[in-house]
Amino acid sequence: MFSLPLQRARRARPATADAVHAHRGASVRNERPAPLSRACRVRRLPAAGSLATVLALSVVSLPPAGVALAQPVPGAKTVRIVVPFPPGGSVDVIARLMAAKMTEASGQSVIVDNRSGATGVIGTEFVARATPDGATLLLNTLPFVVNVPLMGKVPYDPIRDFAPISLVATSPAMLVTHPSVPARNLKELIAIARSKPGRLTYSSSGSGSNLHIPAELMKQLTRADITHVPYKGGGPALTAVLGGEVDMSFISLVAVLPHVEAKRLRPIAVTSLRRVPLAPEIPTLDESGLKGFEFSAWFALMAPAGTPPATIAALNQLAVKTMQAPEIRDRLAREGAEPLGTAPEALGALLKSELARWTRLVQENGLKAE
Repeated sequence: MFSLPLQRARRARPATADAVHAHRGASVRNERPAPLSRACRVRRLPAAGSLATVLALSVVSLPPAGVALAQPVPGAKTVRIVVPFPPGGSVDVIARLMAAKMTEASGQSVIVDNRSGATGVIGTEFVARATPDGATLLLNTLPFVVNVPLMGKVPYDPIRDFAPISLVATSPAMLVTHPSVPARNLKELIAIARSKPGRLTYSSSGSGSNLHIPAELMKQLTRADITHVPYKGGGPALTAVLGGEVDMSFISLVAVLPHVEAKRLRPIAVTSLRRVPLAPEIPTLDESGLKGFEFSAWFALMAPAGTPPATIAALNQLAVKTMQAPEIRDRLAREGAEPLGTAPEALGALLKSELARWTRLVQENGLKAE
């Protein structure tokens, strides 16, 4: 089973002004860094259903090891996982790993269908309108819910138009700066940002993306004025901070760690509540003074609303078995991701809490699609 991720998960606690203390110059490596100074008071975290709470609902029973699963969609020649983003990104990588293993485990052909455009809206709408027989699935991430408040109107409802199958993985990010930025920790970075409003810049892979939202959350909590510079994809966003076009970015672990190790980028903190095994010397934002800060990219497998419950249950068992496969777990661990495989109810709870959480952030900060 997958009790280990559940045991590791921890509930985020809201930040309070009283929890912010004076900086004591603690070393980052193997020590808890000192929090932000009182000059950098933080705002309370937006209300959210903790990922730990969501995972507590995840109790899935599987057949014994070695017992093959039946085809999840009898009568269908092929099951396709629609990825609403271009090939090569994190959602696409996870979808292709899953498709190969799901095919092997069930004997039914599972393929990946990239339908990108409009920050995921085109592919997502395609699945929402597909026949609800389980043959057309969607693997999506944060823009699935953030596009709703960010764009004002999208041609689907993320709760009403989809049937959750499983939360298959999560992955934190790392806040990094270009070496020219004279800050070696979060306290110093925020102090610079507050002394020069709007002068510091950060790159993202587009509005509502997994690189955009954690930066806006940090800005809200610290009241720091940092300018958003969106790019068309995570690769260009990383290239921008490497080349000094922007000062900082929140980048996925697997993409950024080689550049951190080569000292081409300076690590500030990771977005998870606990330090990550791939870089245990890097503190969390929670440790660094933003108490309760937690952000992880999540990867959700869904079907169109109206898909029969028995089909959802069969797809859930197949997805969970896939994410428990040692080769999948090892590959995702090397990518800095945590394989999960939850019950449908857990994913449904997560989607509702994430929609509420990020709608509040978007509205309070007046964010718009760029």
